[in-house]
Amino acid sequence: MKEFNPTKRFSKRALYYSKGRPGYPEEIVFLLKSECSLTPFCVIADIGSGTGLLSELFLKNGNTVFGVEPNEDMRRIAEKRLGGYPNFISLEGTAEAIPLKDRSVDFITVGHAFHWFSVDKSRTEFLRILRPDGWVVIVWNQRRTDSTPFLRAYEGLLLRFGTDYAKVNPLNFNDSVLYSFFGRYGFKLRVFKNLQALDFEGLKNRLLSSSYVPMEGSLGYDNMMRELEAIFYQHSENGKVIFEYDTKVYYGKLT
Repeated sequence: MKEFNPTKRFSKRALYYSKGRPGYPEEIVFLLKSECSLTPFCVIADIGSGTGLLSELFLKNGNTVFGVEPNEDMRRIAEKRLGGYPNFISLEGTAEAIPLKDRSVDFITVGHAFHWFSVDKSRTEFLRILRPDGWVVIVWNQRRTDSTPFLRAYEGLLLRFGTDYAKVNPLNFNDSVLYSFFGRYGFKLRVFKNLQALDFEGLKNRLLSSSYVPMEGSLGYDNMMRELEAIFYQHSENGKVIFEYDTKVYYGKLT
């Protein structure tokens, strides 16, 4: 049985995650500047910050960013990646127990992690640490599954070899949950196209960054990797395959 605790699921996958997962479009920062009064002086808590992919977007904007992450392996990689930014502060914590003072941040960001949170408990914590008129920004890189032959083949591989893919994939992430989370004023949604070009090593990292596929030495791993290699050589062009994502940005104020 797969370990379902999100704090532990990625313990052996952090390096794959840092090398294989897509970043986030710069348009997110432009959007928040335009509609949410984001400035370089705003303080941000990036909850479930992982290896720092979303944190870096705001560090480049000049913001102070608290990266709150429960998994030690992921946190250490983020600290190494982002060590050159003096305004990055790495903290051990969860969405349900955030080690920050009351009313201490202007923005809370969540990059592809909200589905692991306890909705009610995290909402209470978010309200506690947000300053008045603070914003919550939930970002989701939604991988397209059927827009190209490669993406259809990759989705088929996950369905065949994923251990609990069907259970994890939609967890805690749909509009009804988000409306309940944000409250009566709801949220706004913007969608940006995001592309990721990977060679075979990158594709392998992308696959093994997923918590629901077998790791080396586990049942099904060898067959999965043989199929992955076949998919790559069938669909690659100029030595790379293309992942297409819809980067969804949900933003609003909690009530």
